Amino acid sequence: MLMPPFTLHHPTSVEQACEIAQQLMEDDQQFDWVAGGTDLIPNYKWHINTKPHVISLAKIEGVNTISATEIGCMARLSDLTEANGAHPLIAEASSKVASSLIRKNATLGGNLCLDTRCFWYNQGEDWRRSIDWCHKADCGTGADCRVISNQNTLCVATYQGDLAPSLMVLEGIIHIVGPSGERQVPIRDFYQLDGKKKNILEAGEFLLKVTLPKESKQRIGCYQKLRVRNSWDFPEAGIAASWIAGDEKSLLIASTALESIPKMHDEQVSEVLADGWSGADSIKSLSVAIQKSTKPVNNTTLTPRYRKKMVRVLTKRAIEGFLQ
Repeated sequence: MLMPPFTLHHPTSVEQACEIAQQLMEDDQQFDWVAGGTDLIPNYKWHINTKPHVISLAKIEGVNTISATEIGCMARLSDLTEANGAHPLIAEASSKVASSLIRKNATLGGNLCLDTRCFWYNQGEDWRRSIDWCHKADCGTGADCRVISNQNTLCVATYQGDLAPSLMVLEGIIHIVGPSGERQVPIRDFYQLDGKKKNILEAGEFLLKVTLPKESKQRIGCYQKLRVRNSWDFPEAGIAASWIAGDEKSLLIASTALESIPKMHDEQVSEVLADGWSGADSIKSLSVAIQKSTKPVNNTTLTPRYRKKMVRVLTKRAIEGFLQ
């Protein structure tokens, strides 16, 4: 597969990266950000949504920090270990991403900003052209969604990142920077329910770091993942859960790889625990409630029915994982 031509920019500071982005926008030039490149480069080889310019974050110093309360966007997933100071839940989730070789290149920022995936989108350009386009890659044709037809407004491509739900249940804050300055947003509000838009990043912005509250150190948690091959594949479903030991009201649960965004399940947790914690009965009720709230569609390897069924199993395992 031949890579399409593009101009690669190598800023050495956050300020320079923002300046390059600003200049490209003023010149009406489209561009992508690249961190480790484990998602972007394969997509470019497949000629999926390529841009004429790519801005690399690899040479920017100070954006790969790792601690219990702060992780830089360029922190490699292989380095997100307890020995390096990362929260145990983040270490567990990062260890389940793809293969060891990919984790040595993949980054926190790249995993959080992972492009959504779909059978009809993640194919070669010739294949997509031969069957007509889809809503996410319509090439100006106005093509409809191939998964849920006759709506042509919402892309239902699935988000399949691993770290987002774990950072959600640790109440992480995303720090965003761009030509217009810096801003912060809770990670639970970072994603946008549209497989095409994906998140709230505006033109020229990129993810700088994620910070966690001091209280996150008190949280214990577990991340459970369903995939076809344990040593490689994207999640087909994933559940992260955490709580402060002994305080059932602190329980937080989030899911991934089931819809266009990773999602918190505060409503289901609140409803089940309204009458208090009852051990195994509460775990069973929570698992069923979260299963009912998910709406996977037929655009990944495993069927929606099986993925939805496994949500109950993964939720049960995740909660039991930190109660032992």
